[in-house]
Amino acid sequence: MADIQALKNMATQVRRDIIRMVHACQSGHPGGSLGCADFFTALYQEVMNHNTAFNMDASNEDVFFLSNGHISPVWYSVLARTGYFPVEELATFRHLNSRLQGHPATHEGLPGIRVASGSLGQGLSVALGVALAKKLDKDNKLVYVLTGDGELQEGQIWEAMLFAAHQKTDNLIVTVDWNGQQIDGANDDVLSLGDLEAKWLSFGWTVLHMQGNDMENILEVMQVAKAQTGKGKPVVILMKTDMGYGVDFMSGTHKWHGKAPNDEQKDIALAQLEETLGDYPL
Repeated sequence: MADIQALKNMATQVRRDIIRMVHACQSGHPGGSLGCADFFTALYQEVMNHNTAFNMDASNEDVFFLSNGHISPVWYSVLARTGYFPVEELATFRHLNSRLQGHPATHEGLPGIRVASGSLGQGLSVALGVALAKKLDKDNKLVYVLTGDGELQEGQIWEAMLFAAHQKTDNLIVTVDWNGQQIDGANDDVLSLGDLEAKWLSFGWTVLHMQGNDMENILEVMQVAKAQTGKGKPVVILMKTDMGYGVDFMSGTHKWHGKAPNDEQKDIALAQLEETLGDYPL
């Protein structure tokens, strides 16, 4: 049985990492990263069958792809604290020649990263290809991908949705970070997404809902999602989160989508996030 408090403690520490990483280089995307800290923590600590002895081919293990690559701080933190690379390396975020670039990339060989991402709309297509490859290889492990809600405004996403359902890609679990915000404002103001559940259902997917800032609900729904695989349909989870969750002045607004806190704001944010696992050294 999962240690819920330990998972919550890790998610809080991940949020501290995010604030410190983005503040140190005065660049990055804290809002969506903070909102997804619980999801990433649950995914890597409890949900996925994965190996920190990184294998680029991901044979005989679950594999994850981050489509909305701008929230790299949360992924880097969780990868490091799960054992993929030293936690101390988080201090190099967005530095020249660092393996931890603003958007995940593969040329520096960072363990855990299998494809460059950040050009929105592409991650689902990549994950779909890997899921189909696993079927051809008779590899029964699963493929996970996270997309942003604003990212669903990209046409390539809908093409991939059609193809995945047509191919009965039932080893694929997509999660949509449905925080209602994107860099220019609320989704409904920029380009409304309409009835997301109805749209995914009409494309032939199994649709689940999840509260992405509730650790217990994340674990429950992810288990349901896994139980729905192998039944002829791909699975999508519409995950409600608050952008900026955990820091009161960042929560629920697009204004911290891609903005770094200043010194005072950093201190205020960290005062709201208990140091649970130890900060990495600067």
